[in-house]
Amino acid sequence: MDWNQYRFRSLWPLPAPAPDVYRALERIEDYPRWWHQVREVTRIDDTTGVIRVRSLLPYDLRTTVREGRRDPAAGVLEVAMSGDMEGWARWTVAPRGSGTVVRYDQEVVVGKPLLRRLAVPGRPLFRANHRLMMRAGRRGLAAHLNAV
Repeated sequence: MDWNQYRFRSLWPLPAPAPDVYRALERIEDYPRWWHQVREVTRIDDTTGVIRVRSLLPYDLRTTVREGRRDPAAGVLEVAMSGDMEGWARWTVAPRGSGTVVRYDQEVVVGKPLLRRLAVPGRPLFRANHRLMMRAGRRGLAAHLNAV
């Protein structure tokens, strides 16, 4: 087992129409407005940006994200990631009842030296940190969509 490899999945039920959710998720430069753990997004060009995230634990992760798949009809947004995390992340947006369910999948290998050194003892904390970040993201997006 590679202790620096992670697979995450989160489901976000949201009380908003799927097209509105999709539009909010494709505007990565707006994430810091509604997702406080996304500290900064710097666009490089139309399909690439650098994102800096920090949740509860005292470290930042900087990752370059490159658009891989953008398919509004299928509700899919996918990026390739490099930097402190190497791998990919995908949003899948689908209608559910009068709202939407968003599925987030991510497979990454952590490259940040400190996190690699702490991989075995820190793994449960790193996974909990990710869960907290995702919970805050769901709440932030729900509030953002409600305000728009």
